[in-house]
Amino acid sequence: MPTMGRYCKAYPVKRLREFSQWMERSEDTRKEKRDIDGIEVEVNRSLTEDGFLYLQENYVVTDNIFKDESIIFDQVTSDWKDFCHMVLGFEIPDYASEPVESNAAAHQSNP
Repeated sequence: MPTMGRYCKAYPVKRLREFSQWMERSEDTRKEKRDIDGIEVEVNRSLTEDGFLYLQENYVVTDNIFKDESIIFDQVTSDWKDFCHMVLGFEIPDYASEPVESNAAAHQSNP
């Protein structure tokens, strides 16, 4: 089952490709249905300059909102994080970086 992160932000492919060490795994793009000679088939979508990808809270780039599917870039280094912050202006909101409180703990602290 896919894992939904707490935060991600969409960026144009062309902005992400500005990173000097960018290496995308285009074979992992999400599937699209296409009609080929009257037959519906699933093919990997093509990444175009105008397309969008998702930068996840863990700095992995995906081709959908789930942080563990369709992973396009996962070379998370300090250079990549610096690029995300300084060039893309990526900031993780406080609510997404706070630990998730379990329901049991929440009920115990709120009688």
